[in-house]
Amino acid sequence: MPVTVVLELKIKPDSVAEARDIFRRALVDTRAFPGNLGTDVLVDETDEGHWLIYELWESVEHDEAYRAFRAGEGKLTAVPALLTAPPVKTRYTTSDV
Repeated sequence: MPVTVVLELKIKPDSVAEARDIFRRALVDTRAFPGNLGTDVLVDETDEGHWLIYELWESVEHDEAYRAFRAGEGKLTAVPALLTAPPVKTRYTTSDV
């Protein structure tokens, strides 16, 4: 069953351009990762440093494999220094409501 993941990022105002460059490159890998059905970046129209990365995965297992990749060989080591707070990841399942 597909799952949706939302990753909330709060980027330092002086680091937004650098974050755009890093994520522009990194999301190529995310979008090509097995099980990724789509990834979009939503930017708060009143705060260019407030991002939501919206990901759709074929399954929890695909999402978990991707998180393991990002914790290992695909780690984005420069990102933590660009943030004002740790990222917040929330996983959602589709409801029949």
